[in-house]
Amino acid sequence: MTNEELIKRAKEVQKKAHAPYSKFRVGSAILTDDGEVFTGCNIENSSYSLTICAERVAIFKAYSEGKRKFKKIAIVSDSKNFISPCGACRQVLMDLAGPELEVILTNSMNEMKVVKLSELLPLPFGSKNLKKKKRG
Repeated sequence: MTNEELIKRAKEVQKKAHAPYSKFRVGSAILTDDGEVFTGCNIENSSYSLTICAERVAIFKAYSEGKRKFKKIAIVSDSKNFISPCGACRQVLMDLAGPELEVILTNSMNEMKVVKLSELLPLPFGSKNLKKKKRG
């Protein structure tokens, strides 16, 4: 699947975003290793901390269907600036998709920039930080 096709899927789901407070509608589409696409949009809540971003919706949907290997994710919004995952999404994507995930950043002028997740989160916290040391 081309980057443009993945962006198109993200734009389609962006229309379903529930953003009554911020008015900032985001769509995302993540491509699995076996060619399946899972989409997500942001869903806001009046208790702002309970809001969920489009990127996490997409990868959680994929995980709930048993998918564990991913190639790339596209993120779209109406912003004229390139839209990038927030810190929470970067951490979730790092844990569930890994540092080599291609992240397709877009803007409202149909421009794109492709980066590796490791560029967006260069010093991640991960499972290696949680391993217990053996006591001697």
